[in-house]
Amino acid sequence: MAEKGTSMFSPCKMGKFSLSHRVVLSPMTRCRALAGIPGDALVEYYTQRSTPAGFLISEGTLISPTAAGFFYWRDEFFWCLNGGTRFPHVPGIYSDAQVEAWKKVVNAVHDKGSIIFCQLWHVGRASHQVYQPGGAAPISSTDKAISNRWRILMPDGTYGTCTAPVALETSEILEVVEHYRQAALNAIQAAVGAERVALRMSPAIDHNDATDSDPLNLGLSVIERLNKLQLQLGSKLTYVHVQKDSGRPGTEDAVAQMTRTWRRAYQGTFICSGGFTRELGIQAVAEGDADLVSYGRVFLSNPDLVLRLKLDAPLNEYIRETFYTHDPVVGYTDYPFLSKANG
Repeated sequence: MAEKGTSMFSPCKMGKFSLSHRVVLSPMTRCRALAGIPGDALVEYYTQRSTPAGFLISEGTLISPTAAGFFYWRDEFFWCLNGGTRFPHVPGIYSDAQVEAWKKVVNAVHDKGSIIFCQLWHVGRASHQVYQPGGAAPISSTDKAISNRWRILMPDGTYGTCTAPVALETSEILEVVEHYRQAALNAIQAAVGAERVALRMSPAIDHNDATDSDPLNLGLSVIERLNKLQLQLGSKLTYVHVQKDSGRPGTEDAVAQMTRTWRRAYQGTFICSGGFTRELGIQAVAEGDADLVSYGRVFLSNPDLVLRLKLDAPLNEYIRETFYTHDPVVGYTDYPFLSKANG
């Protein structure tokens, strides 16, 4: 745990890794992997945001063809279709071609001295049968569809409702576990060590109706199991990453307190994300609420975010309209660095 008064720009020991600062690139879906394969655009994007001994987390990366679906935020008119056979714009890591493509990304990041983790992903019921192999229903832990407050952009440009998922039988869960296991092995082939494993959890957000009646104790239960697992293994996960919801009015104080409670309970490196400014990030590390802080949208629009935060320099404004386009440059790798912005 970070000691009180620790700087966000000070070194940090994260598992086997020695980091030079505590600013992390959040995983962000950006729909630039045409045909589901990371290309030159992803190489450029991640390399731009690499710093010596810095830490990056990849966008959600599909573990199987059934993992594909959509990404659509409630009440925001910006969209992205993930994976599937018709809109294959989110990377996967379940085929040999995808693994080989990820190696280029990883090698480029390593050449800049940075560390990158792959975030393995299955969207579950957040999908539609038109994006599933053979037109099948999405799979989930439940047969209850996501409510109509979440809209889906259909292939013809209209908005539809979610397809009711098929609830997996207990025996079928093992197949999804195997997909995650194989995806992890594939990530190892793309330059990840076998012991370098981490977990991301979001008990306090409400995206796609994924709410819980007692998020505080849900998070504590997960953390208790992780602490026991680490004790049994004799080694710790590289980190636990908690996404907090900063978008619901009146919930910020409660969620911040929950996050502090989870941080105090977890015995290992703790990363927080969700609406952090420079000042809030510095405060979170200094007060021991997080060991590292991850940034999303402002890291997209500021490839040299670490330097800008350190200097307290002005930030480029992000452009929402280009968040989920498929252009390999516009709104992705064309945001200016500090030297060019001032030149």
